[in-house]
Amino acid sequence: MWWRAVIAGLIVAGVSELSNRNPRLGALLLSLPIISIIAFIAVWTKEQNIETTARLARETLILVPLGLPFFVPLAFSQRIGLGFWSAFALGILLASVTISLWFVFGEESTK
Repeated sequence: MWWRAVIAGLIVAGVSELSNRNPRLGALLLSLPIISIIAFIAVWTKEQNIETTARLARETLILVPLGLPFFVPLAFSQRIGLGFWSAFALGILLASVTISLWFVFGEESTK
């Protein structure tokens, strides 16, 4: 569905513009689960299956905190002397490690 891509693009552009003027408001908009809400509606519309939707919600509930290490190097980049790209790469590495560990060792939600 093309409308999901348009909405995602508008959100990214909005966050980018707002962050230039007010980083706190940009962070607030970025922290809202707008994409998740749209994805849940799209899954429900397509499947109309509460089991699928509930499983997606459980997996998301686990994976969101596992992705948070991505932000740590960026948040503390000035204190630890990292530039944007090195902090960004380190954040991706940290989040990849935590998420990969979950995929290797965590149980998959089945019910």
